[in-house]
Amino acid sequence: MKLSSMKNSAWMLAIAAIIAVAGAWYFFGRSSSGMRIVTAKATEGPIVRSVTATGTVNPVIVVQLGTYVSGPITAIYKDYNAAVKKGELIAKIDPRPYQVTVDIAHATLANSIAQLGKDSADLAYKKVTYERNLELFKDESVSKDTLDSSYSAWQEDIAQVNLDHANIQQQTANVKAAELNLNYTNIVSPVDGTVVSRNVDVGQTVAASFQTPTLFLIAQDLTKMQVDSNASESDIGYVKEGQKATFRVDAFPDRDFEGVVAQVRQAPITVQNVVTYDVVVSVENPELLLKPGMTANVIIVTASKAKVVRVPIDALRFAPPGEPPANSAALDGAPGQQTRVWVFENGKVTPVTITTGLSDGTWVEVAQGDVQAGERVVTDEVRSAGSHGGGGSHSGGSAGTGPVGGMVHMPH
Repeated sequence: MKLSSMKNSAWMLAIAAIIAVAGAWYFFGRSSSGMRIVTAKATEGPIVRSVTATGTVNPVIVVQLGTYVSGPITAIYKDYNAAVKKGELIAKIDPRPYQVTVDIAHATLANSIAQLGKDSADLAYKKVTYERNLELFKDESVSKDTLDSSYSAWQEDIAQVNLDHANIQQQTANVKAAELNLNYTNIVSPVDGTVVSRNVDVGQTVAASFQTPTLFLIAQDLTKMQVDSNASESDIGYVKEGQKATFRVDAFPDRDFEGVVAQVRQAPITVQNVVTYDVVVSVENPELLLKPGMTANVIIVTASKAKVVRVPIDALRFAPPGEPPANSAALDGAPGQQTRVWVFENGKVTPVTITTGLSDGTWVEVAQGDVQAGERVVTDEVRSAGSHGGGGSHSGGSAGTGPVGGMVHMPH
């Protein structure tokens, strides 16, 4: 049994050796028409990690100006793009029905005041009558019933005068309400700004009901704008307030506008099961080049390093036949991941373990590991038929990866 077991072990070792030699020949021993490796240099330079998003340019504050009362528009004093001041008259609703209501309220108030005067005079007479009957009652010239009747009449007139005072207060309030509604026929600007939208014309009737109609949109300050951009949930973890951002609009395709992340809103926006978040980028607009509604392509810089040793991300994807694939987290750009790159030097390919740092999708920082700037790392293998190994992204016969690359034929 022991002899048989030893023979089996020897056979297994022999098979493993044959497989290893075959693999080495496959990787390193192809003819000049066989496998080649593609290399690129590790370099020293900057890495900028950014998040891309699309959004819309909007004024920081837009006031929706409506109406509290209903009626036909009789005049419009401000049109599109007009500058307005706080309290300035913009439009006018027909005031005549509301003026009639004011006149009626004033007339009713005047009637209440006159009624008070009449009842006050009657109160004075009733008081004198009671006082006279009281003296006569002491001389037993009038009955107790006559005295009580005059006292009751006097008290009734006191109550009536108090009622008249309350009625005057009510009618005074009615006058104020009518005058307030009359004043609402003047559509005035609540802020200093610019009219960006007008939704009514002269002669059009507006109806103020449960939902106030919007007559004008007034942007408070067009020299200060913001971009409401939608960042995907996979990127939102990197975005913070205060980060720098640049964006372009179709109207100025060759100009970069600079801004700052002012707000990362917590409310998710879900469209067809895709979740995004509103990232507000504030931007100065002194030349008034940016207009409300423009589509912006935003790049938010979430991290950057000025001078680091970096390798192409394709170097992390490469693995020789029979070797395990690279750490997927490292390929996704997650920092602090351990993985391997293959360094080509003196005709040999050697694995080197590195710890990844910052990544911009093209370059990956070598935070730790024995890889120096100028060394060549393997990014792909190319075979004569145009097929590839190692998971690289090059086409057959390509010239390499990154700014400095090359194809090297591995000798026998």
